[in-house]
Amino acid sequence: MKRFMSRAKKIKPIYSNKIASILKEGGVGVLPTDTLYGIVGSTRIPQVVKRIYEIRKRDQKKPCIVLIASLKSLEEFGIHISPARKKTLQKLWPGPVSVIFPCRLKKYQYLHRGTKTLAFRMPADERLRKLLQRTGPLVAPSANIAGKPPARSLLQAKFYFKNALDFYVAGEKQKNQSSTLISFKGKKIEIKRKGVSQIPY
Repeated sequence: MKRFMSRAKKIKPIYSNKIASILKEGGVGVLPTDTLYGIVGSTRIPQVVKRIYEIRKRDQKKPCIVLIASLKSLEEFGIHISPARKKTLQKLWPGPVSVIFPCRLKKYQYLHRGTKTLAFRMPADERLRKLLQRTGPLVAPSANIAGKPPARSLLQAKFYFKNALDFYVAGEKQKNQSSTLISFKGKKIEIKRKGVSQIPY
């Protein structure tokens, strides 16, 4: 895998052309999201996803949450939503809610890890959504080694990963709260993990 810097550097701002270019070309780095610092890479490049799993020492059977810029991005994964479901999602997104959808396409085995489901989130941070418009969807597990607490600051993220990444993006200190994880069962919402967002229904 191509390395983009001899030493991973701190880059600002999050929406810079440099960050977008690195991610589109297969780079991996840390940036702040609307919940936690995430270690991010393109969903479109299997080697990138593999690298993130290796760097984080992540459970190989556990899928990563995918960040998207718009509802239309779901179509890339073979997910088509009804008008009623679209209205529900528009109440939840953009925001710190991750939604599980069926994703049965065999070509995305490297993403859904055999579960045939993927969780998606449209982040509330407009700058991050603009970045996603340039890069396409990004896998974004929390920035930590498996079993360790999520990084609350850029310094902590650098302690975990040092020069194993291609970039670090500065942001405010995070509150260490993950997104709320939900799924749909018919017309009902099932909360799979309580997080920063309170589901109103």
